[in-house]
Amino acid sequence: MKNNTKEYQPFIYDRSTKTKIPVSKEVRDAYYGEAARIRMKAQAHGQCVCPQSKVWVCDGDCLVCEYRRSGDMASLDIPVGEDGEDTMLDMIQDETPSIEGVVADRDLLDRLFARLRELDPDADAIIAMWQADWNVSDRAIAEALCRPQRTFADQMKKYRTELRRIRGF
Repeated sequence: MKNNTKEYQPFIYDRSTKTKIPVSKEVRDAYYGEAARIRMKAQAHGQCVCPQSKVWVCDGDCLVCEYRRSGDMASLDIPVGEDGEDTMLDMIQDETPSIEGVVADRDLLDRLFARLRELDPDADAIIAMWQADWNVSDRAIAEALCRPQRTFADQMKKYRTELRRIRGF
């Protein structure tokens, strides 16, 4: 009795020779997995317009691909401006906080916590809950401190008003 099932042989397509090279499934998956990662990144940046019907041809070598398109990834070292001396890298604003700002913020936080300790005897517990989760609700803190929620909310409103006065808002 003849078996009519076809055996599938995994392959890798070589674009330069236009041939199919038989390989194991693991090799094929690793090869096309990396090619797909490269292709998807290029597509996200508008550099690849490879149609879905041709993704099996993609080998991740975008520089020689017929579906390559120039996209949004210009070099930051390209000269810009009228004199040609500035680059895009020179024009990117540094968003890292200055050490003076970090020290000033830390000093302010220490002063605010010190004032909170003067106002509330359970301030250390409140601060610990804030440090664990800055989005912790007043209700959760009140329950943890075994205080009525409304009373605690009123106290926190007074504390926040006092702390804003110290901060200068």
